Amino acid sequence: MYINITEPTQTISIKATKVWRISNTIGHTAALLLIGALMICSDRFDWYDWIGIVLYILGVLFIVSSIFSIFIEPIYLQRTWRYQVDHEFVQLKFGKVQQQHILIPMAKVEYVRTEQGPIMRRYDLYDLEIGTTTSSHKIPAIPANVAKTLKAEIATFAKIRDKDPKEGELGA
Repeated sequence: MYINITEPTQTISIKATKVWRISNTIGHTAALLLIGALMICSDRFDWYDWIGIVLYILGVLFIVSSIFSIFIEPIYLQRTWRYQVDHEFVQLKFGKVQQQHILIPMAKVEYVRTEQGPIMRRYDLYDLEIGTTTSSHKIPAIPANVAKTLKAEIATFAKIRDKDPKEGELGA
C-alpha cells in the first residue's frame, strides 16, 4: 500500500546548535556548582570519606558529560534530524547510531502546537509538537515562519478545527 515512502529531507535550523549549547551549558554548570558545593561541605563538615570520593567521581563524570553535551551532541543532532510533512504522513527521522524513523498518519493527528522558550525566542526558533491519541512527537528548533506554516499545513491535512472560535465568528 505505502511501498514508496520517500525519505524525509527537511532539516532543522543550524541555529539549533547554539540553542542546545547554551541550554546544556546552563544545566551542566548548575550541576557542577552543586557538586562543588557538596565537595566543600564534605571537607568542612567531615562527612564520611566515601562521600567525598563519590562526589569527585561524579564531578569527573559530569565534566566528561558536559564536554559531550556542549561540543559534540548539538552538532550531531542538527546533522541527523530530518522531517517531512505531506498530506498523508508526518515523517521524523533522527539518530545515526540508534536511528529512528517515525511515520505519523495524518488521520491520527489530534493536535499541533508550537513551543518557544526564552533561548529559542532569542534565535527566533520554535519546537513543533504533534499529538496523537497515544503519544506526542516533537520537531525541534525550526525557524518561526516555517513552524507557523507547518502548523497550519498539518492542521489542514489532519482536519483539526479550532474549538475556540475567534471573537466575531459566533452567531448573534
